[in-house]
Amino acid sequence: MPRDTSFSTTFDLSNSRPNVLGARFDGEGTNFALFSDNAERVDLCLFDDEGNEVKQLELPRMEGGIWFGYLPGVKPGQAYGYRVHGPWKPEEGHRFNPHKLLLDPYAMEMRGYLNWDDALFSYPIGGSDLEIDTRDSAPYMPRAVVADPNFDWDADRILQHDWPDTVIYEAHVKGLTQQHPGVPENLRGTFAGLGTDPVIEHLLKMGITTLELLPLHAMVQDRHLIEKGLSNYWGYNTIGFFAPNRMYLSGEKVSEVKETIKKLHKAGIEVILDVVYNHTAEGNHMGPTFSFRGIDNASYYALSPENPRYGYDVTGTGNTLNVAHPMVLRMIMDSLRYWVEAMHVDGFRFDLASTLGREPDGFEREGAFFSAMRQDPVLSRVKLIAEPWDVGEGGYQVGGFPWPFREWNDKFRDDTRAFWRRDTSQSPKLSQRVLGSPVQFDHSSRPATSSINFLAAHDGFTLWDTVSYNKKHNEENGEGNQDGHDHNISDNMGAEGDTTNEAIEDHRVRRVKAMLGSLMMSHGVPMVLAGDEFGNSQDGNNNAYCQDSELSWIDWSNPDHEIAQAFAAFSEIRREYADWLAPVKFSRAPEYADALSVGTEWRHAEGRVMTDEDWNDNQSEIVALKLTKGGDPAAPALLTIYNAGDDTDFTLPEGKWVRILDSGADPVRVAQECEGTITIGYQTANLFKSA
Repeated sequence: MPRDTSFSTTFDLSNSRPNVLGARFDGEGTNFALFSDNAERVDLCLFDDEGNEVKQLELPRMEGGIWFGYLPGVKPGQAYGYRVHGPWKPEEGHRFNPHKLLLDPYAMEMRGYLNWDDALFSYPIGGSDLEIDTRDSAPYMPRAVVADPNFDWDADRILQHDWPDTVIYEAHVKGLTQQHPGVPENLRGTFAGLGTDPVIEHLLKMGITTLELLPLHAMVQDRHLIEKGLSNYWGYNTIGFFAPNRMYLSGEKVSEVKETIKKLHKAGIEVILDVVYNHTAEGNHMGPTFSFRGIDNASYYALSPENPRYGYDVTGTGNTLNVAHPMVLRMIMDSLRYWVEAMHVDGFRFDLASTLGREPDGFEREGAFFSAMRQDPVLSRVKLIAEPWDVGEGGYQVGGFPWPFREWNDKFRDDTRAFWRRDTSQSPKLSQRVLGSPVQFDHSSRPATSSINFLAAHDGFTLWDTVSYNKKHNEENGEGNQDGHDHNISDNMGAEGDTTNEAIEDHRVRRVKAMLGSLMMSHGVPMVLAGDEFGNSQDGNNNAYCQDSELSWIDWSNPDHEIAQAFAAFSEIRREYADWLAPVKFSRAPEYADALSVGTEWRHAEGRVMTDEDWNDNQSEIVALKLTKGGDPAAPALLTIYNAGDDTDFTLPEGKWVRILDSGADPVRVAQECEGTITIGYQTANLFKSA
């Protein structure tokens, strides 16, 4: 049925409100509010169901840079956009152009898709960005849609799993479901597919507590990728921080996302969103005009202090959101609160988070953004994870974020890969990683769960590819294999890529299991890339951002069941022995440990406590750690042994022990009583408990 479009075109000034931004339906009508400090006039544009612009109404009031008006009778489903009037003075940072239809930054639903055309640029393509282009961009733009705020959540709420209990699974909505045989074909690649029983059952079997999704905010496909037959698959090209990406919806309604989150919560699985508040899809000063640039370029973006015609770019994307502006900071905070309160997400992973902490003098861990997050009664209680770097000066900040943030720890990835590759002098480095990287994180009263440990993530080789390729193979990206980094710390173990050599395949499986074992037995919070739990490959492509294809979709057709069963067992072991393997506080020498930490003692293969001379042995390929609960020598103890080298004799600490995990075995859970000197198999992670 056609939607009822009988509404007043006269604003009700008595009900018009500037206090809530966006288009908010109250049951009788909709209040529209848009921030633009430098605008001279703002027109609200309304569209019919066929996409025709039927009304253009000037917002009647403005206070504090917020333009607003209430329209009685406007209901959910109404499509709209804005045209903003103001100075065209690019050399002063102002790029107002009312010929361009603009998306509401607070839009919660969108209709239609962007169709690339030169009219989407505020200047004539091929000319100077100082000139103005007067073509109408509306025919090529998606529209914002007034959303229905009502949804029956029943008793659903955010889950708030404790950090020591958390196992994160980084996944892509489409990539996880597109080729899953148990997901109905019409739901593959969508949120609805993500919430199907086969997907949830797999996550539970693997011991996953927390699903971290690559960006799902509304985004734009890059023109240059479309022209090459590629796409921005990862989605780090946001144009709206409230609406979900239409490509992940089987329909148009945001309720599909809510239904999926509700199903995941019912299964006990948290949902964390990878969010991109550091830049937008509008690029640099030569980029298109979709929203922020046309609404108020000088407010929403950080501009060069020497020449505001240009942006101040510390993200490598052409622009940087001006988080120092209070209304931009408010937009980010409003977005985050919306996803928690209205959508029930359990937390966020912040892309290039160092950008969010940039103040006039550089990165500031006590800056406005972090201070706002820490005092916020809604956001301070959900999971917050930082990608602790950007491309600007001083942007690498691993360990530099304030509590309650946790941080991606690339040092864990690099040092663990190097250790299992058998690089020299890696034992001391691995010893730091398995303790949660205390040099980086044990300060400012931060907990032992501050480090997010990972072996692979969306950016880079999959875990299987780290044991299958010596070099990147990004030819399909169309950049002559020049994109993507070369520091992969990988080892093909004798053959580049797929091989029929069974010995090489066996060695690869063995190393992957050992690496996953070391990940799951390390202090901190483990994160696994979707598909790594059963040996998924991207054919050596370490920069699959533009590959919306079988290359980047997870291949469920031929999983390595030995790896999958091993990972499930590692998760189970971590849960059973969480007090030792996932302590709340950083570990100490036994005499300084307490009920929330464990006492640690490093052991040499010959049976003695490690000495400085032992640690300086750059040929050592074995790391052994005795963990005593509460530091009590009479309390139960665990012994973890990581052997990157050949079969090695190892003298256990005094007493009887039971080997309960051997990553070289199949299955990896074992029950072997032992004492004295035993053999530790090559390339294995082992766990013993005192008898």
